Amino acid sequence: MAQHPASMTHSTYTEEERHYYSINDGLIRLSIELEDVRDLIADIEQALK
Repeated sequence: MAQHPASMTHSTYTEEERHYYSINDGLIRLSIELEDVRDLIADIEQALK
């Protein structure tokens, strides 16, 4: 799962609060399961195409 904290989980924070916690508009959080790293990389590459 991928999420954009600035517009999702931390959307109620002010810009100053997000800056304090290093949550910028370019941050994307990835939640992954335990898999072979090659499978994870292939999945991410496919999603970005």
